[in-house]
Order: sequence, then C-alpha cells, then structure tokens
Amino acid sequence: QVQLVESGGGLVEAGGSLRLSCVVDNFDSFNARTMGWYRQAPGKQRELVASIDKNGKTTYMDFVKGRFTISRENTRNTLNLQLDKLTLEDTALYYCNNAPYPFYSWGQGTQVTVSS
Repeated sequence: QVQLVESGGGLVEAGGSLRLSCVVDNFDSFNARTMGWYRQAPGKQRELVASIDKNGKTTYMDFVKGRFTISRENTRNTLNLQLDKLTLEDTALYYCNNAPYPFYSWGQGTQVTVSS
C-alpha cells in the first residue's frame, strides 16, 4: 500500500520560506508518475498547487508562480516543495499525491502557518 508522508511545515512570518518534503513509500513506479503538491486552507476545498512530471517538467498554479518551486528525487522516492515569499493566504495543510488526479490515500499532511 502506497504511503505518503509529508514533513517540513511550521510557523513562519510573512515573506519567509519553508521547504516541504514528501516521502512516498511502497511505490515502485514513483519515477514514472506525475506528482503534485496540494493544499487545503480552513473552510476551503483542497487544491493543486504545483506538479512535476516524470521528465521534470513543472506546472504551477498562478497564485504560487514565482514563489514556490517543486522538485523530485527519484532515487529517494521524495517530492519537495520550496516555499518562498510566503503570504498569509498560503496558510494551509499541505499534501502530496499523484497529479492532476490524486489517486492514493492522503497522508496526514504538513501544516504551514504564515503570521503577519
């Protein structure tokens, strides 16, 4: 069973940075799949933030372009997200899954809280 384990979240001031990681266990074909980072803010639906395909091609939603950077380490089954220039609106629980249609059971997520 594929397991998604996110980490790296925390409390940061507006304008600050964080680096999130997601380890995908029991997933032999990780390097062949498009993976993505999602987030869910309180009272809102979960949304896709960024994705990266098997060749390293990246796609970002407009609201994070120029601020977030997605990357992957196929040898370690790890997906990363560098968050820079954080704003209050980036406060959310962040998850990873395959993209653009998440298929696997969601992990526990990692909380990002941005303060003013």
